[in-house]
Amino acid sequence: MELNDHNKQEHPPMHTAEHILNQTMVRMFGCPRSRNTHIERKKSKCDYFLAEPPTDEQVRAIEEAVNEVIAGDLPVTEEFLPFREAAEIVDLSKLPDDVSQTLRIVRVGDYDVCACIGAHVRRTSEIGRFEIISHDFADGRWRVRYKLRENG
Repeated sequence: MELNDHNKQEHPPMHTAEHILNQTMVRMFGCPRSRNTHIERKKSKCDYFLAEPPTDEQVRAIEEAVNEVIAGDLPVTEEFLPFREAAEIVDLSKLPDDVSQTLRIVRVGDYDVCACIGAHVRRTSEIGRFEIISHDFADGRWRVRYKLRENG
């Protein structure tokens, strides 16, 4: 759950996986983080705006990159920063105008950092295996649906 999503309490492993997926998409495609996200325990979806849909090979590479970060057993930490200081390290364009002057910043090791109010795991190894279950592309929007499988 990024900061502007105020829906029900999300599943911490799935939510932390979303952070990793967002950063993976930013790094691989240079696109913004997902602005339309729906996180649930069984499956979740994110939308990314791209010039063209990822190839099957790129979809497999996204999945592999996310799982590599998960397997890295990175710590997931939070800190509270004044708005101005947070603005220097994260994109705050999604925040509502009435946002607090102190923001909760969530870090996934040195892989990702963003402002977030959601629940997260303590370490990425608690997430499980990330699997892209389907995706489609229309009008510049690539929608990806994913689930998590238990480790072991």
